[in-house]
Amino acid sequence: MHTVRNRKKLLERTRKIRGQIEGLERLLEESTGEGDDVSLILQTVASSRGALNGLMCELIEGHIREHVQSGHEISARDRDQAVEDVVEVIKRYLK
Repeated sequence: MHTVRNRKKLLERTRKIRGQIEGLERLLEESTGEGDDVSLILQTVASSRGALNGLMCELIEGHIREHVQSGHEISARDRDQAVEDVVEVIKRYLK
C-alpha cells in the first residue's frame, strides 16, 4: 500500500504540519492584536492550509495510482468502488 511504502515521507510532512499548527497556536496566545501580528497569523494559517492540501493531494494521488489505475489487479467492481471512495473524499474535503 502506498501509505506504508511512503510512511517515512508522510510522517515527516505530518510532523511539519503539526509544527506549523503549534506555531500558530503560540502566535495566537502571544498576539497583541497589532497589524504585524495579524499578518503573521494569516500567513501561518495560509501556509498550514497549503501544507495540508499538499498532503491530501499526495495521499489521493497514491490511492488513485495504486487502487484505481492498476485495474489489472482488481475487479471492475472493486475499481468502481475505489473511484467512488476517492470522489466522496474529494467532495468532503472541498466543502
